[in-house]
Amino acid sequence: MASFASRYARALADVVFEAHLNAKDVQRQLADFAAAWHESRELREFFLDPSFPVEEKVEFLDKLNAKLKMAKETRNFLAVLIRNSRIAGFDEVIAEFGNEINRRLGISEAKVVSARPLDDAERRELEAGIAELTGGQVEAQYEVDRSLIGGVVVQAGSTVYDGSVRGRLDRLRQELSAD
Repeated sequence: MASFASRYARALADVVFEAHLNAKDVQRQLADFAAAWHESRELREFFLDPSFPVEEKVEFLDKLNAKLKMAKETRNFLAVLIRNSRIAGFDEVIAEFGNEINRRLGISEAKVVSARPLDDAERRELEAGIAELTGGQVEAQYEVDRSLIGGVVVQAGSTVYDGSVRGRLDRLRQELSAD
């Protein structure tokens, strides 16, 4: 990770909270910019090319913003990244911003790997259980790994809860071979 990413992310989070903005709205606006950023090689090349003047890049950002309709603070943040030649680290800064917002709101991030896709009711029940374990709200990301055979593996922070059939079989194998 770029060393500056967390500093810029904290600064944006400070602005969001001081201006009483809805953090999810800002994240959506940044996601809209990210979609344009990732879909257009030309856009990335333009913003990353040092031969174009910074003011020309900011003017183009304003034209793009006419379509994206970002809040003034979100637009200004992107302009700061452009002016300080940090736009190349956009993805890292935005990932750090999401982490910072979650930290400030007391939301724990969890990674859930299941043997099969989980339906909405199963996800809600699992997230409620994780929230009870972590003592706060949970934002979970889901993956499927059929090699688990059954059950789920949950990583919340540095703690891993392995409730998979494969995990149980591995633990049983270790116990049997230890004797």
